Amino acid sequence: MIEPLALRMAQHIKMVVPDHPASVPVLKHALAVILNVVFITGLTLVISIFTGRMREVLTIMAAFAFLRQMTGGIHLKSGMGCVAVSTLLFTGLSFIKLNYNWTIGATLVSMSLIFIFAPAGIERQTRIPPRYFPLLKAIAFITVSLNLWIAYPFIAISFFVQSLTLINIRR
Repeated sequence: MIEPLALRMAQHIKMVVPDHPASVPVLKHALAVILNVVFITGLTLVISIFTGRMREVLTIMAAFAFLRQMTGGIHLKSGMGCVAVSTLLFTGLSFIKLNYNWTIGATLVSMSLIFIFAPAGIERQTRIPPRYFPLLKAIAFITVSLNLWIAYPFIAISFFVQSLTLINIRR
């Protein structure tokens, strides 16, 4: 659903603005990314209104997205698969209750996974030169370590799940 919609939108843009420097495939890719984010965010927030977990969901999504920008992680093959999995994941995580010890434990495991695996799979996803990847790892590590002080359970669980996406079983 996302890919065909992005293609139709890209073709329309190119038809209306034929001199636009971006090609249809480039526009399609950019629009697919935007639509993906819009669908995930919109659907998750609508569900969170009904579940009464909006604050938790907003925290989880923000923490997940922030860390993902620095560390990368696995990507699903289809846009709709990503929307479905992400929406279910963010909604489901908002119902997990961690006590202080589990919060600290999840944060320590996240720090370890980032230290070992980050960044993962961002080579073709970013314009940041590879020479800065160690800096991304350090910033991500420090960011996650701040939760040892804050000890917020929903940040811990979000960071934990995001850091799990760094593990590439096919290595």
